[in-house]
Order: sequence, then C-alpha cells, then structure tokens
Amino acid sequence: MGTEVATTVHVVRHGEVYNPDGILYGRLAGYQLSEKGRAQAVAVADALADNDIVAVIASPLQRALQTAAPIAARHDLPVGEDPDLIESLNFFQGRRIGPGDGALRDPRAWWQLRNPFTPSWGEPYKKIAVRMTTAVDKARARAAGHEAVCVSHQLPVWTLRMSLTGRRLWHDPRRRECAVASVTSFVFDGEGLVDVLYSEPVGP
Repeated sequence: MGTEVATTVHVVRHGEVYNPDGILYGRLAGYQLSEKGRAQAVAVADALADNDIVAVIASPLQRALQTAAPIAARHDLPVGEDPDLIESLNFFQGRRIGPGDGALRDPRAWWQLRNPFTPSWGEPYKKIAVRMTTAVDKARARAAGHEAVCVSHQLPVWTLRMSLTGRRLWHDPRRRECAVASVTSFVFDGEGLVDVLYSEPVGP
C-alpha cells in the first residue's frame, strides 16, 4: 500500500430489529434489536474478534448501539456515538409502507414520491454522503494504522459506499448490497481509499 499508514474502517449495518407492525421506524426511539438481531450482533463480534480494532463508534439510535456493544466488549473498548452515522430522515417515518397498504395508498403522500433522484421523500443522498464520509474520516483518523468499526444503517452505509467509489447516489433500493448485520470494510492508504470489501458474517 505504499508508504502511507494503512487503516481499515469497518462499517456495520445493525442487526435485525423487533418490528412486528412493519413500521418504517427511521429515527424513532424505542426500536431495538430482536432476539435474532442480538445473536447477529454477537456473530459480527465473533467475525471481527481477531482484528486490530481500536475504536467502535455507533449511530445514537438504540439498535445501532446494541449492535456495537458486543463488538466493543470483545476488544475491551467503550462504544462511542456519532450523530453523523444516524439513519436517514424519511417522510414516511412511523407509517406502514408495504405494497398495497399503508401510506402509499394515500394520494396526499404521492407528492413525496415525485423525484427518486434526490430523493423527494427524505434526506438528500448528497447530504447523507457528506455526513457519512465525515464520520468515516473521523474514525480513520482516530484509528490510524489500525482498524475502527462504525455501526450505522442500510441507506447511509450504501450511500457512503456509492459516494466513496465514485458511483451515482440514486439507485434501486432492492439492489443494495447491504444485508442486515453485514460489514462493508473501507481500506485506506493514508487518506486515500484503496479497497472496499463486503462480508455477511451471519449469512445472506
């Protein structure tokens, strides 16, 4: 990797959330990991147990903090919080949005769907990319020469990946390579990104 300091930032999507009502929970408080999600968090911790991790940072939302906890414990580290890692804002937060039911059947909500390229229903992709890049830059500087873990959410993680690899930010949500409890690892040589790795410690 040249003469610069090699650093890896692992960006983890939180584990499965207990959500029996199928609500788009977004930034709402009170949504925590299911029993399966807790087991997934432990599996991620197991997968990263032998890595040279010196910092664990999470979104301030409960599900992210719960996912980060066993990773941090495995390395005898505290869990730091970074609001830049938080879930994206969404107009439909708190509602059901499944096909054929919920908020998407209400004509009053259709205006929010007018522009998928921004997107019009939530936090702009460009804004997500900026704050997630800031979070990773902070983690990289903090862990220089070692590894850090950041725990975040699906759309922010995917937007970060698209941004850092120079790809367009708008996309089909069904095509995101960012499964529950997955790990997207950004490898840096100094400040320059040299590789992106993806793994699913709990399986697809």
